Amino acid sequence: MEENRELELARELVEKTGVHVFLTGKAGTGKTTFLKRLREDGTKRMIVLAPTGIAAINAGGMTLHSFFQLPFAPYVPDSSFTTDSRTPAYRYFRFSRDKINIIRSIDLLVIDEISMVRSDLLDAVDSVLRRFRNRNKPFGGVQLLMIGDLQQLAPVVRDEDWEILHTFYDTPYFFSSRALQQTEYCTVELKKVYRQSDSRFLELLNSIRDGRCTPEVMQALNRRYIPEFRPSKEDGYIHLVTHNIQAQRINDSEMDLLPGPSYSFQATIEGQFPEYSYPTDETLVLKQGAQVMFVKNDTSAEHRYVNGTIGEVVDISEDMIEVKCRDSGSVLTVRQEAWSNARYVLDETTREIREEVDGIFYQYPLKPAWAITIHKSQGLTFDRAIIDARASFAHGQAYVALSRCRSLEGLVLSAPLSRRSVINDDAVEDFIAHARLSEPDGNRICFFRQQYFTGLLSELFDFSPVEKPLRRYVGAAEESLIKLYPKQIGEYKKALQDFVHDVRDVAGKFQLQYTRMVGNNPSGYASCPSIQERVRSGAEYFREKLEALAEIFPADSRLSSDNQEADKKLRQEMDEFHKSLGMKTALLEYTAAEGFQTASYLRKKNLLSIEGPQRTAPKAGQTQKESRKKKEAKAEVPADILHPELYEALVEWRRSESTSRSVPAYVILQQKAILGISNLMPQDMQSLLRIPYFGKAGAEKYGERILEIVREYTGKGTCFEANE
Repeated sequence: MEENRELELARELVEKTGVHVFLTGKAGTGKTTFLKRLREDGTKRMIVLAPTGIAAINAGGMTLHSFFQLPFAPYVPDSSFTTDSRTPAYRYFRFSRDKINIIRSIDLLVIDEISMVRSDLLDAVDSVLRRFRNRNKPFGGVQLLMIGDLQQLAPVVRDEDWEILHTFYDTPYFFSSRALQQTEYCTVELKKVYRQSDSRFLELLNSIRDGRCTPEVMQALNRRYIPEFRPSKEDGYIHLVTHNIQAQRINDSEMDLLPGPSYSFQATIEGQFPEYSYPTDETLVLKQGAQVMFVKNDTSAEHRYVNGTIGEVVDISEDMIEVKCRDSGSVLTVRQEAWSNARYVLDETTREIREEVDGIFYQYPLKPAWAITIHKSQGLTFDRAIIDARASFAHGQAYVALSRCRSLEGLVLSAPLSRRSVINDDAVEDFIAHARLSEPDGNRICFFRQQYFTGLLSELFDFSPVEKPLRRYVGAAEESLIKLYPKQIGEYKKALQDFVHDVRDVAGKFQLQYTRMVGNNPSGYASCPSIQERVRSGAEYFREKLEALAEIFPADSRLSSDNQEADKKLRQEMDEFHKSLGMKTALLEYTAAEGFQTASYLRKKNLLSIEGPQRTAPKAGQTQKESRKKKEAKAEVPADILHPELYEALVEWRRSESTSRSVPAYVILQQKAILGISNLMPQDMQSLLRIPYFGKAGAEKYGERILEIVREYTGKGTCFEANE
């Protein structure tokens, strides 16, 4: 995507400030591309959520309800968590330690398709974040990136729900959230449209989007009304309709007109995959000659099709489907694809946020596509479409349908479009007019960057994450061990007092110093030598204090009693203390050596979260050799795909192997094993056997072929060493 001022502004606000961002724009302005690139190379720890199952799968994330374990009942502010008085609020906050750690550690919460998020749902999210992060800050202090177009799909709110909520909210839209109204956020509106290039069509679309439905606009659009339009199948038109029953009726009718037998393909579902999130039909019924739409991007290296590509079934049997793509004319043998129903978990060993797959949906990435609903067309682009929007029932529905088309010539109306069909909400218009005024100027951006810089410094020199578990440990030790180890407990209490005096209190005074220095140098604070030198000196001072503290409270402390429960509590608090201590010490050491810049600090923090701040010391009584042998049992695997070409080659090989052996792909090689192999690139069988989720049976069957694929990719590159 060529240079785009608004995209650059959005990236700067997200990457270099902590301010909330509402990223909006007309259909086809690059919002999805922005999110994709942010996920690929962003420096912040983020999770991506969406209001619906389909939107979440398209965005590569989870639903808001699923991640935050929210009930579907309306959320009533300043009252119970749910309108059902029989269900206590705390039930919905029974989060695992992994989930709590994820919530506490993320830098950025991305909410895609924000136009569909209800105001009470956003406040419910705020309630959870405050509970587990900072109670005094909206959304617990986490940065929000809200992506969507308010002129497109609106939130769904039943009359009985609104009867409850209208007392608390002016509108059901996200911008009426009480928590959001307590924050400062910036709106960035993307203006360049990449989907349509026809200036006249763009003008008409903008008129519909903005509610300027003049007689001239309606007349121009209705010139595309062609009564009894019957395109040839080679033209590849798709019907966009307002209701599911209309789409089903058209698809069934067209399918029945085709000669030849029908073939049914049953989806394979592993684990948990809710029906409302199915990306296509569980039982897919097709015939030769059927018009179909791909519902997933091609995962192979060829990128032969994308989500929304229209084609025709040119050959079909019980175990084979060939589709000819309308645009390219190429004939493809379609393979089954997999969709994951994932949730976020925190790996206690690697300290990384990763997706844990709860279920997988295997099916051919196709669906009959003579007709789909306008809601299902969200995010798709078509060269030719027949639109029936006369029964539009929701705000923005007509605009969504019209904006799916690349050109006016490719659009046909099956019924005239009336002014009544173009539904616009005045509340949305008022908000958009106000939001456009919140795009920050250069001075405001500088302020946000400075604010973020000092905020991260304050995070670095905040020692409460170390102090809290230390206090709990000393308290638990005094309670259970004072009679056995009175001298040791006395030393512990003295060390805690010294920590408060020499670290916590000094850090408070130090915060005043660097905040004043940054404030006195608003334009060059990040590169100012005196500020950097002061920060490095401070980091070195506190690093030395923490290392001294670690000697007093060693991780393998042998203090114990005859009470197993007390010992268990002591070990838990000591482990928590050393996790925080190790992370803080490593960050201080890095800052003392390299200085402090926001981007590099975040990268280092994320790297430490993945790799851990230090090697784990051997347990008491365990030799270094035993510890190393245990450590080498399985390698740690980064969550990101570090070598996409190798990853795709392994996926392609697995797909070919599963087809030839007529077994599911996961039987050949698990997805997690592919991730480990592509990231760590083992060069011999010993290293291959260290890959998680890959065992001896797989090595015997496929080991040599897998190593051959890796070697073809790496060539003379660095081998995966056994001691990594």
